[in-house]
Amino acid sequence: MAERFLVFQHVAVEHPGQFREYLRADSITWDTVEWDEGDAPPTLDGYDALIVMGGPMDTWEEDLHPWLRNEKALIREAVVTRGLPFLGVCLGHQLLAAALGGEVGKAAQAEVGVMPVTLTATGLAHPFMAGVPANIDCLQWHGAEVRRVPPGASVLASSPACAVQALAVGHTAFSFQFHVEVTPTTVDDWSAIPAYHESLVRVLGADGADAFRARSAACMPSFNALARRLYDNWRRTAFSAAAGR
Repeated sequence: MAERFLVFQHVAVEHPGQFREYLRADSITWDTVEWDEGDAPPTLDGYDALIVMGGPMDTWEEDLHPWLRNEKALIREAVVTRGLPFLGVCLGHQLLAAALGGEVGKAAQAEVGVMPVTLTATGLAHPFMAGVPANIDCLQWHGAEVRRVPPGASVLASSPACAVQALAVGHTAFSFQFHVEVTPTTVDDWSAIPAYHESLVRVLGADGADAFRARSAACMPSFNALARRLYDNWRRTAFSAAAGR
């Protein structure tokens, strides 16, 4: 039977990006819940994995975005109760931590741009990071961070400004603060979001988008290679573990 994934999105332009190519190649279909547009909370029945993408809101803004409560509850159900393979990106990384008992807050220093990330000793030995260089350049665009990881979680990567850049929770749930799913239009698409544009100007200056766009384009082959590697590692590790439950 063909696999079917569920994707949580929080703004239309933060979709699975480059991952869509791999999903199609694997004959995987997926349904999207666009939380910010008022889509009804789904049931997890019939899905083989959950992917949670980024967004401009923060995990604690439940008064502004009441659906965050439902989303966190579904993430807990997916990861803890059902043991579904889970992949979280940026806000999805933070939501995983918040949903499972960690702490997320404002970052002391926002990260916007192409910036270095280093695998931890745990990450270097973890199958989710197999074949990933110890030091990688990643696209970053966030002003919040995981301050305390959930019980039982392992930190797989860090950066000078953000100690928790990648997480493993158990054997089926993985997430990262940085972006590997990016495409050639990502910087322009996200710059059109007011909150993202504000953070870009604040961190990089009024002309920062041009340099960011150029650096991102130059790094696109390595971004795509990293996306491919992490997708393959996720498929191999999380799905094998889920099958053995």
